[in-house]
Amino acid sequence: MYSHANDQKQDKLDKKIIHLNSSRKETTAGPVLNQHNGFRGIIGRHRKMLEVYEQIQKVSRYDYPVQIFGETGTGKELVAKAIHSESDRRDGPFVPVNCGALPEGLVESELFGHEKGSFTSANRHKKGRFELADGGTIFLDEVAELSKYMQVKLLRVLQEGKFERVGGEKTLSSNVRVISASNKELKREMSKNKFRPDLYYRLNVVPIDLPPLNRKKSDIPSLVEHFLNMAFRQYPHQNKLLMTEDAMMMLMEYAWPGNVRELQNTLQYACVQSNGEFITANDLPFEIQQIRQFDRRRGPSKKLDVHSVKHILKKTGGNKTEAAKQLGVGRATLYRFFDEFPEFIKMPCASHA
Repeated sequence: MYSHANDQKQDKLDKKIIHLNSSRKETTAGPVLNQHNGFRGIIGRHRKMLEVYEQIQKVSRYDYPVQIFGETGTGKELVAKAIHSESDRRDGPFVPVNCGALPEGLVESELFGHEKGSFTSANRHKKGRFELADGGTIFLDEVAELSKYMQVKLLRVLQEGKFERVGGEKTLSSNVRVISASNKELKREMSKNKFRPDLYYRLNVVPIDLPPLNRKKSDIPSLVEHFLNMAFRQYPHQNKLLMTEDAMMMLMEYAWPGNVRELQNTLQYACVQSNGEFITANDLPFEIQQIRQFDRRRGPSKKLDVHSVKHILKKTGGNKTEAAKQLGVGRATLYRFFDEFPEFIKMPCASHA
């Protein structure tokens, strides 16, 4: 499935992983980076993920705010947990908050707590997430969903480390490390006047970008093995399943709009559908099987060359969907080309979806 050149590239990645693992042994009680499975529960050995691991190790030595950007399902909370676990705050609490999932009227109470009787349903005194995270890390997921009012409240905590509970008069303080995340580009939200510039610059001290799954497809086999092992541990009555080559190729061809989370859901579905020791192409969800059916109707795939891809990307302003159409290939084919020639991803014109 992979060429000798790809094997050589992977050998270099493995050596880099082993080097990282050795360096961490000097500062922690044990190794945290596994050359087969990844880093701190994050699966992947793609070069982009190695860059993320290095960034985690660097930023964990400081208490500066970190802003994680990534599409839904890319594992932003796993990265936040890894930063916390690598830091001097590892023995303190890690408190996640999904800002987008909280009703508008309860956000302030959830973050800062409330006093008994401060509103109709406040039947008791309650600590907020910032109090609960004292001495540890608070992870504010989907921070772009906060209202302007709550953005001002959060800004004060970042500037002064102080806040009041809803209905309370006493000023409280909490020693927390703040990590935030969003699937929206905060700079774009700021330009739309939906996000405060002063809060953006407070949160975005150290940015970490997580690549979507279709930009690191070489990690799919490792992720498949990891999720199938998880399923076997959870349901030992079921055979330990393996993936057929045809099924794996279909996973490699799919675009994965839902990223790693969608891959996990796909494998859970396939485990239910499988009747033997193997997951076959027929056990995969219909939308993934459709890719192969579409390719058959379309005929043999067209081979891409560097010159034509570069020309079309410039012509389309980096729009990959339009570029694939003009090249006469599917988006999966174009993304496989990017995997083989990663320098195209770094091109300014290739930065748009």
